[in-house]
Amino acid sequence: MDRVGVQLNRRHLFTAASLAAAAAVTGCGSDEKPAPPAAPSPSRPTPAPPANAPTTIDEAAVRRKVASLLVVGFRGQSVGPDDWIVKAIREQNIGGVILFDTDQLTGGPRNISSPAQVTKLVASLRAAAGGRPLIVSIDQEGGRIARLNPSNGFPASQSQAEVGAINQAAHTRSWAQGMVTSMKSVGVTMNYAPVVDLNVNPANPAIGKLGRSFSADPSVVVANATEEIGVHRAAHIQTSIKHFPGFGSAAGNTDFDVVDVTDSWHRSELVPFQRLIAAGTADSVLVAHLLNRQLDPDKPMSLSRKVVTDLLRGQLGWQGPVVSDDMQAAGITARFGAAEAFTLAVQAGVDLLVYANQQVYDAKVVEETLATAVARVRSGDLTMAQIDAAVSQVDKLRP
Repeated sequence: MDRVGVQLNRRHLFTAASLAAAAAVTGCGSDEKPAPPAAPSPSRPTPAPPANAPTTIDEAAVRRKVASLLVVGFRGQSVGPDDWIVKAIREQNIGGVILFDTDQLTGGPRNISSPAQVTKLVASLRAAAGGRPLIVSIDQEGGRIARLNPSNGFPASQSQAEVGAINQAAHTRSWAQGMVTSMKSVGVTMNYAPVVDLNVNPANPAIGKLGRSFSADPSVVVANATEEIGVHRAAHIQTSIKHFPGFGSAAGNTDFDVVDVTDSWHRSELVPFQRLIAAGTADSVLVAHLLNRQLDPDKPMSLSRKVVTDLLRGQLGWQGPVVSDDMQAAGITARFGAAEAFTLAVQAGVDLLVYANQQVYDAKVVEETLATAVARVRSGDLTMAQIDAAVSQVDKLRP
């Protein structure tokens, strides 16, 4: 879901390139190693499927609970009672929405044209929820990744790279406060930021070239991320540190390509996540769609139990919500169908599932996902214990 508007040429296809250049810069920054392995956290059980598939299930309960785990993108700067997104909120009780300034497929405006307009839009979405907490989320990192920006009437903001170069706590707080004020004014409750990837490959088209990393130095990354999260928390806006287990060495963008960092990734890229988790600073952790055969020889990070449950929860001790990157991104759809990707993500231990509706636009994505959930619980591939654990985690992110 990390996209720049079309006007900034963010939305053109990046092709996979050689990772040799990235390999040359691995290990930048601290040599600190993650904590030694420990037993997986009991807060997020992922029981093995039963030997025999259940014959009956509470289908309504499955639909209701899984819907609450979904954050969905949609088109429109205003909504009416018959719009599919309103029905998904009102009748299916989806967990939330994600707002964009630009529509990837049409190249035109999407949800945001002015402060007054998006404030009214969010109010309409909340009204559809009928008092039920609705996650209203956005990518507001600063710089080129800012959905609220001067083109739609909001103040400009520096990139994380610019802020990290200054590396002064007071400046970082002031910068974060500017973005938080904009988000708070329109009703945003969750920001998929900050990026805590190390800038170990400045030529990285998804991170380095877009100025999305504070630094290649983990201490600079952690210090600035800590200040930014603190400002968000004071305003009661949830954050999500990303992109676990580290996107900084990549040579491609998972929105558009299958990206393999096996030969370029270094364990030092875990350090910002480890430090923020240990300090109790993180609200949620967003997992990337990267391939990294150092950590899992078969599955992308976002669909890997070895990464989400064993590494993130077990070794790093994370006990909070885990967030997916866009579940419709090419990084996973190139290999897995929608049903299989959903199933693997829940089995891995992902809690909040984001369907941006940017790579494809599917007004039936909620119904299709709920149908998959029912079928997979009925078959025994997913359990109610797994779904209940995810609901418990996502409850921490609701406003």
